[in-house]
Amino acid sequence: MGAQLRVYRRRIRSTKSMAKITRAMELIATTRITKAQRAVEAAGPYAREITRAVSAVASRVSEHPLLTESENPTRAAILVITSDKGQAGAYTANAVKEAESLSALLREQGKEVLLYVVGRKGIAYYRFRDRAMEQTWEGITERPAYASAKEIGETLMGRFTKDSETEDGVDEIHIVATEFVSMLTQRAESHRALPLEVEEVEAEELEREQGKNLPLYDFEPSPEEALDQLLPQYVTNRIYFALLESAASQWASRRNAMKSATDNAEDLVKNLTRQANQARQAEITNEISEIVGGADALAAARE
Repeated sequence: MGAQLRVYRRRIRSTKSMAKITRAMELIATTRITKAQRAVEAAGPYAREITRAVSAVASRVSEHPLLTESENPTRAAILVITSDKGQAGAYTANAVKEAESLSALLREQGKEVLLYVVGRKGIAYYRFRDRAMEQTWEGITERPAYASAKEIGETLMGRFTKDSETEDGVDEIHIVATEFVSMLTQRAESHRALPLEVEEVEAEELEREQGKNLPLYDFEPSPEEALDQLLPQYVTNRIYFALLESAASQWASRRNAMKSATDNAEDLVKNLTRQANQARQAEITNEISEIVGGADALAAARE
């Protein structure tokens, strides 16, 4: 019985040590979430303004290679943003699942899918399954930099500007990233970056929603050339904003996972302590029984 009690106490000590580690990781993730949210908020105004500018230019252009959908699209590129480290719950699994669903849909439409993966976890997932990847990026998901987004954007834009029939170009670019909804909710979603989808909304409706007048744009030298300059920046900004939101979602998911691990460890400590107390009580009862039995045996021998 003493050996069993030692086992319980050893497990209690190791579980408490694990709970300290997960608690520390939870606190670190909480501080990183705040910084990631600030980065998203700081990048938000520029993302909204460049989207409005591109939409305004696109409304003045009747035909443009980056706006016109191919009549027979044959190839699509998917950028999947995952994490570089584990212990983030279902963050990477949800992003990969969304990418797999999108890939299946595109293949049903008769399109070849080219994968561009960000994050070691996503890269490991596809390598383990012998899935071909066009290009990968590592070590940029926790603290995304604009230079990394620009590199990714230039790579994708280089493939998009090529002809998909005569060259190794692509007809569509899709981004799979995780949207930060709240501290408890992160949602993996896919968006088509190119060809650009222009939503036609009445100006009066926009003014009513935004509560202010819409800006007037004057293009020089021409809307077409302005669009050529704006679209690469727009795609880079879309990727950068997706990286920032994914980083905030990753830290939030890791914080939730570490909190659950800490709570489970504390519950396990309580259960082990209860079992250790029962084992200790049984050991004490057994010792008392042995003492009483020995005393009775001595008394009977004297008689």
